[in-house]
Amino acid sequence: MNSTTIVSMQTSISNSSTINTEPWFIPLDIINIIFLILVIILGVLFLFIIIIDKTCHTVPVMLVASSCLAKLLFAIDLLGMLIWSLKNDLKQIAYQDSLCVFRGYFMHAAIAAQFGSYLLQAIYRYITVIYPTRLFWQSKQFQGFLIGLIWVCAFIFATPHVVTGEIQYNADNQICETPFHLSLIIIYNIIYVYFIPLNGIMFIYVKLILYVKEINKRVTPVNTVSRAQRELKMVHRIVILVSILLILGVPYTIFIFIGFFTQPPKYHLRIATAFVYIALLFIMITLFQFTDPVKTYIIKKLKRQSNIVATITMQMVEVR
Repeated sequence: MNSTTIVSMQTSISNSSTINTEPWFIPLDIINIIFLILVIILGVLFLFIIIIDKTCHTVPVMLVASSCLAKLLFAIDLLGMLIWSLKNDLKQIAYQDSLCVFRGYFMHAAIAAQFGSYLLQAIYRYITVIYPTRLFWQSKQFQGFLIGLIWVCAFIFATPHVVTGEIQYNADNQICETPFHLSLIIIYNIIYVYFIPLNGIMFIYVKLILYVKEINKRVTPVNTVSRAQRELKMVHRIVILVSILLILGVPYTIFIFIGFFTQPPKYHLRIATAFVYIALLFIMITLFQFTDPVKTYIIKKLKRQSNIVATITMQMVEVR
């Protein structure tokens, strides 16, 4: 038997091997898949309403749509990962398919696009308050350019994870992800995805709070004060959305921190990502609540349907 055959056999064994499946793997996979399907349904509905309803064709809603698209693509990527994981768990095998690394890459890009879109929303709100006369900065063309830039940067950002080979298949957790250990890629990921956007959002939030307090002390036109308070409320909503993800992402953060010093628990990624799936569903529901044009459209449709049902019911009663 030549060396090429031996290497081929070793590769086959490493790519597909039998593993022990814990009793809670399958139920958790199914529950997580249900969460992601709900997120995808809500995300598609949200974007569909924005497309068909003309009142949603505004710059603020366009920025929210970018955030929703990032969540939707993130959920689709995770759903593909979970279906593959469920299949492996059912067969009790560890197998890295050809799309595993790509899904890991796309996951990092979608997360970066999501946090970047939150920051972009906060920046837009800041511009409308502090620089109300800079109409070009508030235009659809300029904001559309920034949205495209955010997405391009997100996919470029995720490239080093693949180039350095840091996205690796974890057989215990059935996922291709960057291992939690102290490395330049992990530090780079934390700074770009979390530190810069979150600090930018909080900086804008604090600046707007101080600005609103300042103009309330001065003799300021009512329209100016009202606009500033409205935009501050919008940024506050962004902070709430980010907070949901951060709070439910605490297990993920804890495991990253543990990885800096020692080996995380065996099934840390299964546990951490389960909270992320829940966070996505809560965020999508909150997004409907916070996006007034979309919420108004849904309420109108529901009222119209209820009126139709009431009319039909009355007609049936009269006939009897």
